[in-house]
Amino acid sequence: MIRTRFTDMFDIEHPIVQGGMMWVGRAELAAAVSEAGGLGLLTALTQPTPEALRDEIARCRAMTNKPFGVNLTILPSINPPPYAEYRQAIIESGIKIVETAGFKPKEHVDHFKAHGVRVIHKCTAVRHALSAERMGVDAISIDGFECAGHPGEDDIPGLILIPAAADRVRIPMLASGGFGDGRGLVAALALGAEGINMGTRFCATVEAPIHDNIKQLLVANDERATQLIFRKFHNTGRVARTSVSDQVMEISARADAVFNDVQKLVSGARGRSALETGDVDEGLIWAGQVQGLIHDVPTCRQLITRIVTEAEQIIDRRLGRLTAPSALQAA
Repeated sequence: MIRTRFTDMFDIEHPIVQGGMMWVGRAELAAAVSEAGGLGLLTALTQPTPEALRDEIARCRAMTNKPFGVNLTILPSINPPPYAEYRQAIIESGIKIVETAGFKPKEHVDHFKAHGVRVIHKCTAVRHALSAERMGVDAISIDGFECAGHPGEDDIPGLILIPAAADRVRIPMLASGGFGDGRGLVAALALGAEGINMGTRFCATVEAPIHDNIKQLLVANDERATQLIFRKFHNTGRVARTSVSDQVMEISARADAVFNDVQKLVSGARGRSALETGDVDEGLIWAGQVQGLIHDVPTCRQLITRIVTEAEQIIDRRLGRLTAPSALQAA
């Protein structure tokens, strides 16, 4: 069994976390990950109201008695959701683990910490990780350039970003972006992380509450089948390549393009529709380069067991052989 500071701090069996994902982080998935020994996360803003989030937390709690948490992503917006009310719903529901991400999290971190909630902050740069550490978060999830969603604007891949962060961050740290098997877990540990955070890989599981067409798209795609959208608008996002992302790229390439020109194509409502109906031409499908490592649609338990078993075998057998004296030397 692989034990780290992260597994001990969050009382989980395996150092594997299911990241918060819009429209995907629901009770079915979070509970299945936690039941398999990882840490499942509900996505707060997937729920239309704070009261609906309370109900979803209760639904997840009915499915598992193991630790699970809630993701709260804070994004700049003209009409922001009632973050304070979502925070209160999380606290009053007895949740003790929260993943925060996004814009100016201090208000939220302070509120959660004041109520005994352990906070994992997800970020894309060492400087942001250090800032979050100073705020008092309990752990960091550092997101490399390979990730789905928003990789930041620095374009630093995990092979550099993870050890760069590990050199300076003192609290437990997860590696995120590009992880999907036991090789990745061993690599993350070697680079200085104490576990992995997976999003896209958990989308291609039996319990993920999305249409099978989307899961099969992830299986069929290779590591080249993503696109970086919104670069021009300094809000880079990585998505699976589809007809919709192609249109976004084509429109964005125009010299006079502004975000409003693509807004209808990239709306959250269209993305949700794509996930629920399986129509890949309906909206954006957020996915990372780890698509190239996804070859099946297992249950969460099968996936987590496979990852941990493979990691242990690599550590015990392959790496052990590299450091063991040869028979000739022993003689």
